[in-house]
Amino acid sequence: MTAPLRAPSTPWSTGLTLTGFALVVTVVTIVAFGLELGRVHPLLAVIVNLVAAAGIAPTLWWWRRVPLWRWIVAGVAAGVPVGWIVLLGVTTF
Repeated sequence: MTAPLRAPSTPWSTGLTLTGFALVVTVVTIVAFGLELGRVHPLLAVIVNLVAAAGIAPTLWWWRRVPLWRWIVAGVAAGVPVGWIVLLGVTTF
């Protein structure tokens, strides 16, 4: 009799730290680029943000199954809408 195979444990603390870091970097990047592009033309900021989000989506979809990259994907996927909300809040004041 052999012991049943057990899946490796999930590194939650390391993974959530990596997710948080990816989220913060994504939000800061979106806000910084959005503010600078908004100075040129607000429509340019909207278009570039939408194109960038659409461009990174296939890569994130591919990486979501890789054990290490899934944490980064979660942070970026959460950071994009949070960055847009922060950017809207910053530009209205």
